[in-house]
Amino acid sequence: MTNQFLEEAKRELVNGHSKKRHPFRYFVLATNENGKPKQRTVVLRKTLLDLSLVFYTDSRTHKIKDIQDNSEFSALFYNSKKLLQIRIEGKAELITDKDQIATYWHTIQASSKKDYTTNLAPGTPIKNPDDVDYKSKENHFCPVKLVPNKIEYLRLKRPNHLRILFSRIDADWSGKFLVP
Repeated sequence: MTNQFLEEAKRELVNGHSKKRHPFRYFVLATNENGKPKQRTVVLRKTLLDLSLVFYTDSRTHKIKDIQDNSEFSALFYNSKKLLQIRIEGKAELITDKDQIATYWHTIQASSKKDYTTNLAPGTPIKNPDDVDYKSKENHFCPVKLVPNKIEYLRLKRPNHLRILFSRIDADWSGKFLVP
């Protein structure tokens, strides 16, 4: 009975990367930095068949160190028109396969590639936003894969809100209803 809601969550996540204005395109990613939660908004770039999610970042960011130190993550998606919230928990993996990285790199618009070529790492203090210098050839592009083990679906509706927790066991998902 819960499968239809998992399928809806999958569709919404796929639409998040395939439809430019979809509310799931930008989501909140939380990692663990020195025992404290650290949140930031990232862009959903791909939803894979196994429901893994891909986003891109600069390899010098704090989130990369966070993932290397503790791969657990939490991601939050919200669609205000549908009153639908999806929370995902799992393990993050840095994509290191050169062919896979090249494939993702070629999907980025030329004007956006410069974001991964700054001389200084993201978060480095500067005096003026015009002080950012870029490298001509080298980049710090790093795709990251988020592998979910829990997905929580929450739909606010009347007469009853709907909340379901999906848990991954091997390659299969099982769902159970929760009190909203």
